[in-house]
Amino acid sequence: MPTLTLADPPTLRLLSPVNLRRSTSISSPFFCRPVRCAVAGESTISSSKVGDGNNYSPVDCVIVGAGISGLCIAQALATKHGDVGSNVIVTEARDRVGGNITTMEGDGYLWEEGPNSFQPSDSMLTMAVDSGLKDDLVLGDPNAPRFVLWNGKLRPVPSKPTDLPFFDLMSFPGKLRAGFGALGIRPPPPDHEESVEEFVRRNLGDEVFERLIEPFCSRQSDSLQPLCSVYAGDPSKLSMKAAFGKVWKLEQKGGSIIGGTFKAIQEKNNTPKPPRDPRLPKPKGQTVGSFKKGLIMLPEAISKRLGGKVKLSWKLSSIIRLDDGGYSLTYETPEGLVSLQSRSVVMTVPSRVASSLLHPLSAVAADALSKFYYPPVAAVSISYPKEAIRTECLIEGELKGFGQLHPRSQGVETLGTIYSSSLFPNRAPPGRILLLNYIGGATNPGILSKTESELVEAVDRDLRKMLINPNAKDPLVLGVRVWPQAIPQFLIGHLDLLDAAKSALRDGGFQGMFLGGNYVSGVALGRCVEGAYEVAAEVADFLSQYVYK
Repeated sequence: MPTLTLADPPTLRLLSPVNLRRSTSISSPFFCRPVRCAVAGESTISSSKVGDGNNYSPVDCVIVGAGISGLCIAQALATKHGDVGSNVIVTEARDRVGGNITTMEGDGYLWEEGPNSFQPSDSMLTMAVDSGLKDDLVLGDPNAPRFVLWNGKLRPVPSKPTDLPFFDLMSFPGKLRAGFGALGIRPPPPDHEESVEEFVRRNLGDEVFERLIEPFCSRQSDSLQPLCSVYAGDPSKLSMKAAFGKVWKLEQKGGSIIGGTFKAIQEKNNTPKPPRDPRLPKPKGQTVGSFKKGLIMLPEAISKRLGGKVKLSWKLSSIIRLDDGGYSLTYETPEGLVSLQSRSVVMTVPSRVASSLLHPLSAVAADALSKFYYPPVAAVSISYPKEAIRTECLIEGELKGFGQLHPRSQGVETLGTIYSSSLFPNRAPPGRILLLNYIGGATNPGILSKTESELVEAVDRDLRKMLINPNAKDPLVLGVRVWPQAIPQFLIGHLDLLDAAKSALRDGGFQGMFLGGNYVSGVALGRCVEGAYEVAAEVADFLSQYVYK
């Protein structure tokens, strides 16, 4: 296979990306009224042409964006609300589905350059099963350790309560402080909205924050986080209430983290639980999941099921509110301009894009949406021979575990490393180790000024401090993907801004206009899917007024 040689240093090699798996859509009529648009000097196309020459009534819902949120909303409408939500179109400006999900494959390697895995919640498993991917699910070993770098050594993170007395990541006084704080022996909550750092230091002490929470908040990937979401963020600015609302609510509900946990358990036991879908697999322990051919399998499977309802290379240029309460959306497409009419619209594009599109309708909503911050993150995928791993990092002669995290205080630039070839099967050729490394985030936006070779050098230099033998050969570089605006930060005031945007749309009379995506639901892949079911229920409730009146 041809390779590109990086200019600096010349010993590092970049494999050209191969087989970036792109989704295709299957032609079928789509349901819209033919509406002509005329712009001087441009070709025009009526929507009936895209529908195989047939005339159809307006659609019930247009979903803008065919990332994981948009596609899952469409599938949730079809599977959970088919009586009101089957007449749907999903539009995507790019020529492929999946959004930031970017699975790459070549020379015996399979790697991710965006999200890396998901928490196998029932919502996530339902979406996978409904997409026909039950047999393609792969789950990590729930007993595989997670590590945090501290004082030059990779130290395991406790995975269950019985590990707490024995793990060496924290001192005995630090463990006592955390235990007493969790029981409620700590300062009371302040009157203002707390950051993650303030909440954790107050409730659990400095050591828990510095050695556990700070690296988890800084990390991008699901696969290393037992408690937190995936922000690549600055915990001194992240909102505890917005970013980690479930933990925040425990103290609010029970007076302490432990008290709230007991109350939550009692409420769960006292609430009748609906029977679990028997189709769903039962993951063992706390683990993460993916698919045999990577995360891209999910959006591609959903797109295939939706068929011609997914429109690629359709760039939305304007939205107009109609007198009858619906919306007219105008698109630039490969065939020319197309207008769709719809009773409802779901915006699942990044907040900055939604802000621009919604500004003619509501300047207040657009202003709120423009204030969300997305820091840059780079995904660096590299491979070493197995013998490059330090002996002390091997377990029974193998590199085992989910991966490792690096607190900012430990003098390394890389946020953390996923042991991709250990986490899921068939990710690397025999005898090779595949590592996915994330660098950048809210505390290191300077990565945008670095070249690809400089990013690889930084990651390789960091890994040789704790995981890779210092005299090992240079890594094989599979890919370097820089996301200039990667992950929305749930900063202090995030929920207020989101409420302001939603209220402005509602108070402005824009019923049927919904906001979705990771800045609404949460940034973890599993939360995007859970949020998709929630948005689908809202859309179905809105549409039901037209079906049943």
